[in-house]
Amino acid sequence: MKETLIYLLTALVDHPQDIIVEETTEESRTVLTIHAHSDDMGRIIGKSGRVIRAIRDLIKIIAAKRDTYVDVVLAE
Repeated sequence: MKETLIYLLTALVDHPQDIIVEETTEESRTVLTIHAHSDDMGRIIGKSGRVIRAIRDLIKIIAAKRDTYVDVVLAE
């Protein structure tokens, strides 16, 4: 799932070399934290948060097929 998220984000942003996704596991859930160039944060969030919401939904669907829980978080 981390690789899928990186693939989606690098296709979306202007600075793909600055995309870093950290994966942390806490008990039964996995948290994917997105670190990106500050100029690209608007593209990742999208108008009214539509893009990040769609990315989160897609990753959660993939996780549900694998019987796991994944949360996608943007780093400040």
